[in-house]
Amino acid sequence: MTDLPPFLDRNRPDVPDLSVPRGVTPFFLPKQPVRGRLVRLGPLADALLTRHDHPPPVRALLGQALALVAGLATALKFSGTFSLQAKGDGAVPLLLADCTESGALRGYARLADAAELPETPTARALMGDGFLAFTVDQGPDMERHQGIVSLEGDSLADMVLHYFSTSEQLPCAIHLACAETPGGWRAAALILERIAGAGGIDPALSEAAQEESWRTAKILAATITEAELLDDSLPPDRVLYRLFHGEGVAVDRPRALAYGCRCSRARLADVLGGFSEEDLDHMTVDGTITMTCEFCNVDFRFPRADIEASGPAERQETSR
Repeated sequence: MTDLPPFLDRNRPDVPDLSVPRGVTPFFLPKQPVRGRLVRLGPLADALLTRHDHPPPVRALLGQALALVAGLATALKFSGTFSLQAKGDGAVPLLLADCTESGALRGYARLADAAELPETPTARALMGDGFLAFTVDQGPDMERHQGIVSLEGDSLADMVLHYFSTSEQLPCAIHLACAETPGGWRAAALILERIAGAGGIDPALSEAAQEESWRTAKILAATITEAELLDDSLPPDRVLYRLFHGEGVAVDRPRALAYGCRCSRARLADVLGGFSEEDLDHMTVDGTITMTCEFCNVDFRFPRADIEASGPAERQETSR
């Protein structure tokens, strides 16, 4: 515990200081209406997924969500946080992953009390009925943009494709993978998008030819294997060449990803300050209030005497 008062202590807890320089590799097919991102979390996946002692199917689901959010966030121009949140009535009632514009990545999966995992732990079987939401949060001075759909489909990729189809976004294809390997947990994603007929597309391509290019790209992308997606020894450029060399694939500058939990004693002290004296006393055990960051699973302990209530309890979100 630091000697600084809680509201000044903005140090990170003892969590991995880890980044992956080539976490996201953007690419496109020249003169064709296809672009995409290949996401490889590498050792970052293991650092994020092993913070909690979740069963392997739950870790795999969270790893897929992390790779997916990294791929979707890096396709946007924003300053803030892009997040995926899924809520259901199954063994995993809450799944949350978010990524900042700089590539700071974090995630959390909540297990229901005394939950029994289904024999076939698909994403739908784990989460049950509920909803999926994507949110772009650019801070208190900007309007939040959010889209919500019901959970449809067996896999997380199916659920996201349902979101894009109902929100009238551009057509896309999504392939997700997460598994424990000899090197630890790994997670990856291959995301393809059909872009509108504008700059960069061969003007001689008819609409029918563009549709055929998109169909071909989806067929080629579907040949990717989980082993190829998760193999650290197989560089992203090589993976993309294997898939799309006949289409003349071109690679853009890669984007870095990093361990991105943003908790601190100062943030949590601010939250505690919003509770009433009665609530603070109720939280106190042996003179101490303990708060646990759901993302990094670190306990923060505050002497009750150091926390002053600001008035009636006004609940604040700790995940922002």
